[in-house]
Amino acid sequence: MIQEKTSIIEAMRQRGVSRRQFVQFCGMMAAVLSLPPTAGRVIANALASTQRLPVIWLEFQDCTGDTESFLRACRRTDAAVQGKEDPSLTELVLDILSIDYHETLMAAAGFQAEKSRSDVISQFPKGYLCVVEGSIPTAMNGYFCTIGGRTAMSIARETCSQALATVAFGTCAWEGGLPAAGINPTGAKGVRDVVPGLTNLVNIPGCPANVVNLVATIVHFLTYNKLPNLDGKGRPLFAYGTSVHDQCERKDNGIDEAQSYSDTLYRNGGCLKKLGCRGPETYSNCPTVRWNDGACWPVAAGHGCIGCTSEDFWDQGSFHSYE
Repeated sequence: MIQEKTSIIEAMRQRGVSRRQFVQFCGMMAAVLSLPPTAGRVIANALASTQRLPVIWLEFQDCTGDTESFLRACRRTDAAVQGKEDPSLTELVLDILSIDYHETLMAAAGFQAEKSRSDVISQFPKGYLCVVEGSIPTAMNGYFCTIGGRTAMSIARETCSQALATVAFGTCAWEGGLPAAGINPTGAKGVRDVVPGLTNLVNIPGCPANVVNLVATIVHFLTYNKLPNLDGKGRPLFAYGTSVHDQCERKDNGIDEAQSYSDTLYRNGGCLKKLGCRGPETYSNCPTVRWNDGACWPVAAGHGCIGCTSEDFWDQGSFHSYE
């Protein structure tokens, strides 16, 4: 049985989140969303008076990488527990969301698990968020992926069509990803092609997708009752409006482009464009939000961008074809 939802601010209090930590979180969200600093107060006021949002998280043809991205951020360090550091970003979003169905995370299985999904749909019509991870097979009437005797295609259409908003989280859910690469034997497609006509669909690509962008999108929706501005591919402009190259610390830093992985230009922070980096043609905020609690990102670690937020990146030779 789905329990009555508590307010976001009450859930945070129960977890020991202070007012200062909550306000800092809201200010950080305003920055990620490219909003003025004053928006932090607007976000704080909206979240303080909002009920926790029920979530149905669907997993289809995927490697669970996007869930792992979510889980790696869903932790509080010992120092944070002791009050020496702020809770992690996604730990705070766990207080915003009530994840009522997620195959990887939930204790229930079989009939009970599917009942949880049905309960959310019936008890919160047009009042829950649907997150889709993984591509949806359409060949052979969708029978390459079935859950509880139903095809992923059928489940996605039922769940997404009745959701308040739907998030295609990760490149597979966006446009098919790896399962759709090459000859695509399962007919793998993204949410937008399998469930056409969704008015509140937002695509957050990446392999895996960055959980910061998921959090910020949800916060914007809860604050302003609408999705953030999207580009022509249905991606939030705040996250995918600028190329990786234009935000990269290796660009225009006074060091010439690296010619090989063994030269001094590479070691001293030279641009990796000539080594196959796809940053100039890829749009994502990876250089600014980074990964692992903001600690690093691939280019800073010395590896060129592989363009995982671009369409058909698996078929574009992102790993092995260098110009």
